[in-house]
Amino acid sequence: MLRAAAKNHPFVSVVTDPNDYPRIIDEMSQTGGTISEATNLALATKTFQLTARYDGAISNYLGTIERGGETKKFPDTLTLQFDRAQDLRYGENPHQDAVFYREKNARASSIASARQLHGKELSYNNIMDSDAAWQMACDFDLPTAVIMKHSNPCGAATSDRGLTDAYVKAMATDPVSAFGGIVSFNRPVDGEVAEELAKTFLEVIIAPGFSEDALGILTAKKNVRLLEIPAPDAGQPADLDFRRVAGGLLVQERDPGRDDIMEAKVVTKRPPTEEEYQALDFAWRVVKNVKSNAIVFASRDQLVGVGAGQMSRVDSVHIAQMKANLPTQGTVLASDAFFPFRDGVDMAAKAGVTAIVQPGGSIRDEEAIEAADEHGMAMIFTGTRHFRH
Repeated sequence: MLRAAAKNHPFVSVVTDPNDYPRIIDEMSQTGGTISEATNLALATKTFQLTARYDGAISNYLGTIERGGETKKFPDTLTLQFDRAQDLRYGENPHQDAVFYREKNARASSIASARQLHGKELSYNNIMDSDAAWQMACDFDLPTAVIMKHSNPCGAATSDRGLTDAYVKAMATDPVSAFGGIVSFNRPVDGEVAEELAKTFLEVIIAPGFSEDALGILTAKKNVRLLEIPAPDAGQPADLDFRRVAGGLLVQERDPGRDDIMEAKVVTKRPPTEEEYQALDFAWRVVKNVKSNAIVFASRDQLVGVGAGQMSRVDSVHIAQMKANLPTQGTVLASDAFFPFRDGVDMAAKAGVTAIVQPGGSIRDEEAIEAADEHGMAMIFTGTRHFRH
C-alpha cells in the first residue's frame, strides 16, 4: 500500500516518519490544507527508501535459508542500504569526490556513531585512519594509547598506571611519524593526558569521553578533531567487512583477533618466560592491526618497531628494526603470517629479539624453529593468521 500510494505522489501524501508531522501540519496551515508536489515527492522518496530497506532485510534473511531448513552465513543476493551522513571535501586525493554513508543501526561503538565535539570536518582519510585507530584501541583491556598514521600504528602502549603513561610510551615509539597522526584511547581523556596531547600537532583524538579540563585544553587548538565514541560492549557481535573491487564486492567477517597466547604451541626447546608471554600477547594484538606483510617488535607494554605492507617478510623485519626509536635488545617479535624462510628469524636474533609469535604453517617451519633454537630464542605458533590488506 505504501509503494502504491508513493507511485501516485503528485496527488497523494505518504507519511512513514512521525518526524515529518510538524512539517506537514505547518505547510497545511499555510496553504489552507494542501501539500505541494515537492513535499509529496520528498515524502515518496522516504517511503521508497523505507520499503527498499524492508524488502532488502527480508531478502537477505530468506536468502540464508536453504532447503531442509539449514542456514548459511551469506545470502545468494546481498542488499545493502546506507544513509548519507556527510559530504566530504574530497576523497583520498583532492581530485576525487567523496561522501560518507552511515549504516542503518550502526554499532554504538563505531566511527559511524562518533560524536564530534570539536574541530574541522573529518576528511575521507581521517575517517579511514580513525576507524583503524579505534578498532585497535578496543583490542586491549588495560588503559591503552594508539597512534595511527596511514592506517598503520606508529605508536602503541598499555599501562596499569593510566592513560598518561600509556600515551607517553606510545609517543616514544616513533615521535617523528606521530606528527599529524590520529590518537585513540580506550579510556576517557583527562586534563593530564590532554596536556601531553597538546604538545604535538594531531589530526584527530578519539576516546570514550573527555573531562571538562581536557576539553578546555584541547579545544584551544582550533583544528584538532575530538571524537567521542562509546566504549565497546563486550557482548556485541562482530560485524562484517565490505571491500569494493571493480565489478564486485568482497564480504567477510571482521577479524576479532582475540587469540589466547597461553594456548599457543611452544615449538622451540626453550618456552617463553612469563615476561616474554606478556610481551608476545601485546605484540600479537598489535600485529593484526598492521598492514601485511606485518612485523612488530615490542616489549610487554610498548610497541618498539613496525614493518608494514612489504612484499617480503624479511624486509618487514628489517624495516621494523630500522624504524625502531627504542632499543630492540630484549624485545619480542610478532609476525602476522608464517616465515617462509629462516632469514627473518636470523635477522630478528641479530636485533636482540628473544621470543617470537607467529601462526606457523610453512613447509619450512622446521628451518625457522631450528634457527630459533640456535639463537636460544623461544617461539610459539598460534595456528591463526592475521593478514590485513
